[in-house]
Amino acid sequence: MSSDQSSDKRKKNSFTIIKDDSTDGHGGYGAGTISLENMSPVIVDPNENKAYVDMGAMHARSEIERRVKWIPERDEVPNGKLYWIVWVNVERGENGPYYGGVAGSEIRVDREIKRAYKSMAQHVTHMEKSLKGKIIVEHMDEHSKKLLKEFLVEFNEDMWNNSTDELKDALSIK
Repeated sequence: MSSDQSSDKRKKNSFTIIKDDSTDGHGGYGAGTISLENMSPVIVDPNENKAYVDMGAMHARSEIERRVKWIPERDEVPNGKLYWIVWVNVERGENGPYYGGVAGSEIRVDREIKRAYKSMAQHVTHMEKSLKGKIIVEHMDEHSKKLLKEFLVEFNEDMWNNSTDELKDALSIK
């Protein structure tokens, strides 16, 4: 494996955690702009019982999004496998970093016919709401929520513990 490939692999498995502290008060160029630096896309794959970060999803280039034609109608991909891209935004609180905004967006992929469904409007809306600290996972199936919770806890238990009760309740299995 070349150094470029190993670097790419590290990038895919990394999680963006508070890159720049926007509270330094400089107020200069870029102040008040939306920053995606604290956001990471977590792919939840209930078919393979796993969740992982794929930064390519920030530009619709995650591994599951490649090599398919996107169709805006779910019923045109009736045999598509379910995936979720969960937009996770990390914030800093008085106890340290925590998972601030979490919003899951559905994707259905049928590799056999090379077609896939996603609602671009939903993805954009969920990214924006995650940035604003909203928790939107109620439409996700229980198994996928369980996988997401396990991933977030395993990735950084302190961030999970610092997170809001709203997130913990939303991802608790009923």
